[in-house]
Amino acid sequence: MLVDITALRPADSPRLRGLSDDFVRSLASSGAHLPPIVVHRSTMKVVDGTHRLKAAVLRGCRSVEVEYVDGPAEDLFGLAVSLNLATLSTADREAAARRLLRSHPQWSDRAIAASTGLAAKSVGVLRRAVGGQAPVRVGRDGKLRPVNSAAGRRLAGRMAQERPDASLRDIARAAGVSPGTVRDVRRRLSAGLDPVPERMRAAERADAALPAGRNEVRDPDATLPILRRDPSLRFNEHGRLVLRWLEAHAVSSGEWATVVPGVPSHCRELVADMARGCAEAWVEMAEALEREGQRTAV
Repeated sequence: MLVDITALRPADSPRLRGLSDDFVRSLASSGAHLPPIVVHRSTMKVVDGTHRLKAAVLRGCRSVEVEYVDGPAEDLFGLAVSLNLATLSTADREAAARRLLRSHPQWSDRAIAASTGLAAKSVGVLRRAVGGQAPVRVGRDGKLRPVNSAAGRRLAGRMAQERPDASLRDIARAAGVSPGTVRDVRRRLSAGLDPVPERMRAAERADAALPAGRNEVRDPDATLPILRRDPSLRFNEHGRLVLRWLEAHAVSSGEWATVVPGVPSHCRELVADMARGCAEAWVEMAEALEREGQRTAV
């Protein structure tokens, strides 16, 4: 659908450094068809495509093709982040995660990780720093769940004491636990016991003592589609080359594990050497990209 450019409202960009004028000019001069700009229907706010919008203005266009999205206005920033993952620096994504932790503390670590491209453990570390704790969080499937079973039991216990006439299902739904758990919590409270069994409290203490660990690696099946959709890669010679490399060489752990037993014994050493060499080259490239990202973020 074509929409007059003057009808569009500016985006809430997740980029700390703002727009890239060089990229806008390269898009404008490429002559290529610009993909639709993602716009929130009820507010006409740009969600994704500000670079494309600016490029269209440079071309002298008065209207642009748009793709509408619906939903609450307060969720637009999270959508903008997820649609721009391929071009966001680590600093951008961490800043976006901190903002989402403040605005949406009820979102689970995995839900925010999926939106920001960070590891769930990294989001957990940021959550503790930000203080964005909520007893019940919304998962990626939209369902309410307690932060952990102990937290759910404590919430159910408080509700059972505050609302003694409430049904098992009502408390279970509000606390994000099962009706059977609410029944057990009521039984324990009646007996003068802690609603959380000792084994759960011990596991909770053990989890709190664990180090955060290094970032998890994103699954290629989740990352490649994001990169394929990004116009800054598709309209760039080096970007297209990178996409071809990734599509040809991306291997998940599940895939190689099924292949290894079938490699002929006399080829295993050569295949191992080549795999190790490719892996080292990819690691060198990853480190170079990270250094470049840190340099440009300064």
